[in-house]
Amino acid sequence: MLSTTLTIGLVITNNLLVFEVISFLIGLTSVTPQILIPLVADLAPPARRGSAISFILSGNLLGILLARVLSGIVANFTSWRIVYCTSIGIQSIVLGGAYLLLPDYPAQTRDLSYLGIFRSMAKYAVAEPIVGQIMLTTCAASACYTNWWVTLTFLLGGSPYYYSTIIIGSFGLVGMLGVIAVPFTGYLVDRLVPWWSAMVSTALLLVFQAVQTGAGGINIAAVIISCFGLDLFRQTQAVSLSTLIFRVSETARSRLNALMSISMFLGQILGTCVGTDIFVGYGWRANAALFIAMYALQLTVLLLRGPHCPGNRWFGYEGGLGFWQKLPSKQPIANDDPENAGGLAVVYSEKEGVEGKRY
Repeated sequence: MLSTTLTIGLVITNNLLVFEVISFLIGLTSVTPQILIPLVADLAPPARRGSAISFILSGNLLGILLARVLSGIVANFTSWRIVYCTSIGIQSIVLGGAYLLLPDYPAQTRDLSYLGIFRSMAKYAVAEPIVGQIMLTTCAASACYTNWWVTLTFLLGGSPYYYSTIIIGSFGLVGMLGVIAVPFTGYLVDRLVPWWSAMVSTALLLVFQAVQTGAGGINIAAVIISCFGLDLFRQTQAVSLSTLIFRVSETARSRLNALMSISMFLGQILGTCVGTDIFVGYGWRANAALFIAMYALQLTVLLLRGPHCPGNRWFGYEGGLGFWQKLPSKQPIANDDPENAGGLAVVYSEKEGVEGKRY
C-alpha cells in the first residue's frame, strides 16, 4: 500500500530531488517478494517446495522483464509518466488480490526482538557453512545476471547492431520465454538433490556465457541464444539455492531469505558498476570474459561442499554423491487422532545432516 501511494508522487513531481527521494522510499517499502518467498516455502510440503518457489521467482522476474518491454514501448511513443500511472493500477490490483487470497499465517519468532533478528541473521551467516556458501554464490550469480541485462543495451545500441529502443526492449521477450520454462524445471529440482541442480544450472550458465563471449558482438543469434539460456538457468539456480538454504531452519526462513536478498542486491550493485566500467573501457568481449570467471567462481564455491555434507562442515564430501531426493516415507497415524483416524500421512523429512538450529 505504501509503495502504491508513493508512486503517485513520481507521476506528479517535476523536481529531480523529490523524484529521487520518492524512488528511494519506494525501494525501501517494496518488500513483497521478500515476504512471499519464505511464506511459500513454509506452506509448501518439502517434496513440492522447489516447484512452489519456482512459481514465485518466475512471477517476480517475469514482472521485471515485462516492465522492461512495456516501458521501452511506452516511453518511445508517449510520456514516461504513463509508465508510473500503469504501475499504480497494477499495484492496486495486486494489493486487492493479496488481501483476498493470502492466508493469515502466524508469526514464528514472537520471542525475538528486532535487534535479536539481526543478531541471529549474523550468526547464521558466519556459523552455518551452507549459508555462507549460498550467499557467496548468489552474490556472484546476481552480479553476472545484472551485468548481462545492463550491458545488453550498450551492445545492441552500438556497432554492429544499432537497434532502436523498441527492438532492444523486445529482447526482454526472449528472456521471458526462459523464465516461463522455470516452473517446469522446478519439478525437476523437487526430485534432484538441490546441490546437484545448482551445480548443473551453474555449469550451463557458464556455457551460455561462453557463447556470448565468443560471438555476442558478431552474430545476433548468439545474443538470442545467450539471452534465453542465461534467464532459464539463472532462475533454476536461484530455485535450487533457495530450496537448499530453507532447509537450514524451519523457523528462520524469512531471515535466511533476507540474507539471500542482501547478497543478491550486493551482486546487482557489483554487476552494474563493474560491468559497465569494463564494457565502456574495454569492450563487450572483455566484459563477457570477466563474467565467465564469475561463473567459474560460483562453481568453485559450490564444489567446496558436497551434496550431503553435514551442516557443520565447511569443506568435504561426507555422505556421498547421491543424485536423487529420497522419496517421502509413509507412517501410520495414531487412531486417536480425530482428523486422521484410520488413514496414512505422508511424513516429509528435511535433508539429513542439516539441523534447524535456534539462534
